[in-house]
Amino acid sequence: MGIAPFDLNTHFTWIRLAIALVWVVFGLVFKALGAVPRHRQIVARVVGEYRAQAVTSLVAIGEIGLGLWMLYGRYLPFCIGIQTLVVATMNALELRYARDLLLSPVAMLSANVILLGLGWYVALAS
Repeated sequence: MGIAPFDLNTHFTWIRLAIALVWVVFGLVFKALGAVPRHRQIVARVVGEYRAQAVTSLVAIGEIGLGLWMLYGRYLPFCIGIQTLVVATMNALELRYARDLLLSPVAMLSANVILLGLGWYVALAS
């Protein structure tokens, strides 16, 4: 369970890159840079307007960190385990407190199952 090889000739590496890109884009672009204000609105529904910006920033840092961890490739099963907990928690909170702000709850859940499934596939194969 060391560092997964970073070999651009394998599909495992490309899947890792795609998963990392998802985390970095959602964290950096959508949340930290505010390209999708709806993300901060969802956070505000959960933690309140007063704390929304700070918590959104913390979530952004966490998501960017998960993306970088995925790129690094060390302890991938643990990384994907953390991703699974994070996604399940965020989805549960979003569905409970901000369902009306979600574009498509079914599509969100489906995309997250695919993302995590691919992550587990890569992690367990590494």
